[in-house]
Amino acid sequence: MKTKLIANYLPQYHITPENDKWWGKGYTDWVAVKNASPVFDGHIQPKVPLNGYYDLTNYNVLKEQANLANKYGIDGFGIYHYWFSSRQVLLTKPAEIILNNKDLDIDFMFIWDNGTWKRTWSKVKNLRYSNDWAPVFEEDNCIQEDDGVLARLDYGDETEWEKHFNYLFPYFCDKRYIKVGNKPVFVIFHQDNEADVLKSMFVYWNNLAREKGFDGMFIIGQKNVHNKHIADEEFKYQPPWDGWTNKTIVSRGINKIKPVKKNIYDYDEIWSEILKNAIKDKDSNINFGAFVNYDDSPRRGGSGKIVVGGTPGKFQKYLSELVKISNEQNKKFIFITAWNEWGEGAYLEPDTDNGYAYLESLEYAARSLL
Repeated sequence: MKTKLIANYLPQYHITPENDKWWGKGYTDWVAVKNASPVFDGHIQPKVPLNGYYDLTNYNVLKEQANLANKYGIDGFGIYHYWFSSRQVLLTKPAEIILNNKDLDIDFMFIWDNGTWKRTWSKVKNLRYSNDWAPVFEEDNCIQEDDGVLARLDYGDETEWEKHFNYLFPYFCDKRYIKVGNKPVFVIFHQDNEADVLKSMFVYWNNLAREKGFDGMFIIGQKNVHNKHIADEEFKYQPPWDGWTNKTIVSRGINKIKPVKKNIYDYDEIWSEILKNAIKDKDSNINFGAFVNYDDSPRRGGSGKIVVGGTPGKFQKYLSELVKISNEQNKKFIFITAWNEWGEGAYLEPDTDNGYAYLESLEYAARSLL
């Protein structure tokens, strides 16, 4: 079985009423990317996309992305899915364009970021797995306007679960939607966020899927520190949110420089851990993760996490090793961070510094699967 390379995909680069309200009129992640500045000597910011600051409501942009992904060996996009409830679903346009244009030759699946969005200053308690999207752009006066909760996750009951499934169903029916056998693949970031509710919901979805002619659903959940297992298989997001511990002498030295707050990490050490753990996980149902680079200082300034030392050559070497391990172990997928996470410095798309070098490195690794 050939392991499929899935590039995680951010459907964010288009103007929405919510972005306008929360971070200023016309805000997309491009604003953060353009405004980024170095936080230590030798830190290269801002990053500039080689093919321009695109709008993901433009069919031609999606066409070019699909062509690039196919050319360089990506097997599909893992499109982030932002369903908070039937009353609030965000950043849907790019997936809708793909669904409605069958000539866009790219396979895909959804990855549900099942958490709440809030501001960093929010005092609301019990917001598990909440995401503060762009704290650099938060306005102090917003504190007086609301409680800092931007979009609250609400699983609801079976009525809500059915609405969610029905929203997803046209995508599941698309021949480009990635399946395991006759089961649509659906990925979730937080299988331990109200795990009992999620477990019941997925039982319900499995029944609905069978009624609609599928053999059920194939659920993949991110491996979590609480060891909650409600999915059919798991995956490891990389770089790991809970494993930012490895630092070389160089990165420790940089961490002493203000205003950086001990958030510099070493590319080689993180990849060393990824590969070491992949060998250990050979008998598990865990799909591996990979990453291109990481630097979320455009969104978070000096408090961001920054990985140093990455190059296209290193990425090629490490990804090729992971592909070999994964294929030998008959793993279904490798989830790569990311296709276009420019605000987090994790992107395969070409930039003015490296051109197409990271895509070419990925193509080399993908060829080892043939």
